[in-house]
Amino acid sequence: MPIFSQASNAQLATCDPRLQELLREAIKHIDFKVLEGHRNKADQDAAFARGASKLPWPKGKHNRLPSRAVDIAPVFYNSGTKIDWKDVPAFARLMGYTERIADERAIQVRLGMDWDMDFRTAGHDPGENFLDAPHLEIVDT
Repeated sequence: MPIFSQASNAQLATCDPRLQELLREAIKHIDFKVLEGHRNKADQDAAFARGASKLPWPKGKHNRLPSRAVDIAPVFYNSGTKIDWKDVPAFARLMGYTERIADERAIQVRLGMDWDMDFRTAGHDPGENFLDAPHLEIVDT
């Protein structure tokens, strides 16, 4: 059974308890890394500057504490555990798995692959043009 690394656990600890619950269940079935939970001002400013975020500090869900957003990535041991950023289908499979677990637990989530939640992937949906494959966030009601 896969387990989180210390680095993944440290990032996950900065997240909303619902995200922690969701991802702790998902890791039992599929291997992935937790890349980032909470972002401080410097990290958010850097993400915004490089185009990895569309929102400036403090408007992003990563900027809350606990964070209402998390970035995760599939682990590929045959590639030395490096992230294959171009393997969008692998990210989609991971996100689909987490989305199913969220649904089972009545946790509403939004994916950075489908911002308007219409089941069409950003880049293939005329209304969406920002693909953030690692991103998963809580939809606050």
